[in-house]
Amino acid sequence: MAIEAELNELDRLRRYLIRERTLGPSRQLVDAIDDYVEQLTGDRTKLHARSSSIG
Repeated sequence: MAIEAELNELDRLRRYLIRERTLGPSRQLVDAIDDYVEQLTGDRTKLHARSSSIG
């Protein structure tokens, strides 16, 4: 349950960084989020599908 809540917050932050097109220096933050999600779930792309509005 705690991991799911954390994933939701990370997803929200990741989508904000991408949506605001601040991916210059923020790209490192998105990569760090992906690294951390991989440590938690074993799937680096777990939030990628959640962030997609297509499919």
